[in-house]
Amino acid sequence: MSKALKKPMPIKTGFLKTLRMLRQSYRNPLVHGQALQAEHGNVVMQMAGGIKMVHLFGADAHQLCLLNPNQILSNKKAWDRIIGRVFPNGLMLRDGDDHRYHRRLMQAGFKSSALQTYAQTMLPQTQAAIAGWTQGQTASWVPVYPKFKQLTLDLAATIFLGMDLGFDATRINRAFETTVAASMPRVPVPIPGNLLWRGIRAREAMVKFFLSQIPSKRQGDGQDLFSLLCRAEDESGDRYTDQEIVDHMIFLMMAAHDTTTSTLTSMTYLLAKHPVWQERLRAQSKPLDGDINREHLNQMTDVAAVMKESLRLYPPLSTLPKYSLKTFEFEGFEIPKDAMVITYPIHTHYASEHWPDPEHFQPERFLTDAISKNRHPYSFVPFSGGAHMCIGLHFAEMQIKLVINELLNQYRWSIPEGYEMPVQQSPISKPKDDLPILYHRLDRA
Repeated sequence: MSKALKKPMPIKTGFLKTLRMLRQSYRNPLVHGQALQAEHGNVVMQMAGGIKMVHLFGADAHQLCLLNPNQILSNKKAWDRIIGRVFPNGLMLRDGDDHRYHRRLMQAGFKSSALQTYAQTMLPQTQAAIAGWTQGQTASWVPVYPKFKQLTLDLAATIFLGMDLGFDATRINRAFETTVAASMPRVPVPIPGNLLWRGIRAREAMVKFFLSQIPSKRQGDGQDLFSLLCRAEDESGDRYTDQEIVDHMIFLMMAAHDTTTSTLTSMTYLLAKHPVWQERLRAQSKPLDGDINREHLNQMTDVAAVMKESLRLYPPLSTLPKYSLKTFEFEGFEIPKDAMVITYPIHTHYASEHWPDPEHFQPERFLTDAISKNRHPYSFVPFSGGAHMCIGLHFAEMQIKLVINELLNQYRWSIPEGYEMPVQQSPISKPKDDLPILYHRLDRA
């Protein structure tokens, strides 16, 4: 480490101002990040409750932290502090060789052959579910967020668990909602009745549910992800333990339906707000049948562009925390060991040096190869990156394309003039009002 490096000086704030800043970082990380960077630059140190917090801004910060050279940063130590009590030992909460080992075993559930099978299974279920949204009426107001949440949970149960949750669906969905909310509680101590306490109890209920299913999954020949994890073996014939399977399934179910719900919701809102793009996608959409394959999905280039632009504007995870295991350098500053290091995808996604007119919805940004090739490779990071790139990236894109294509074929939708979706950006980006949308059924016979 060069002696010429500058040491970032912690910004000095009193207790109440620090509390207000932390509250704003939760409520509106975009505004919070923009204010910090504008006043202090790309390296900002802050002390909060005895914890060193270092905020790093810019695409170069994402590149350094996500590629993580020489293992200078830990995912586990950061995420354990945030969600470790309700989502312990998920794939995102592992480092180094341990992470690589678990990811390699899990990869069997996300191979092309598995995704093809998932698509065939999801299509009729998606078509039937969406057909019932207006309950047979010509037009109906639909609260989009809970509808997508139910649909993606049902699909995750079918694909990942190989079962219809039936009467358990509402209970399981509520348990996931509670655990996600409890991942960033205002009071970080479990007290009977408070959010963290309820989240821990909800997790205990899910653990009990998944443990009860493992024996039959191990003995069967199912091709759902749960069954594949129960039977997965490494080169030495070793398998996941029961607890490892449970930890992975709870985390994957949360990640699979919460982040996808967020993306589908923001896409639906933006297509309602920009009907020209909705019609453009509808003109290119077509009813799909049971023979759907990757070629069908790859042809949905405009849907993919809208998805990416929606993820740019409303990334499900607005910040990416790490924990520094070693002292390292960034832009001439010495970043200390044992600090929470936070990068801001949402800040970079709105940075004008990468995105002209960053506040505006322009899916064509992702349709021009020349522009994309000249853009910083870490200016767009909705799925993280490096060794921790989202393992379900291709599954999520496939599911989103299937759902949006079905909506385009069954409905035209709109929002009242002047309506702006109120957004809660943490812990997962979602609308505060469930996003009411007016759906009109189409006759495309």
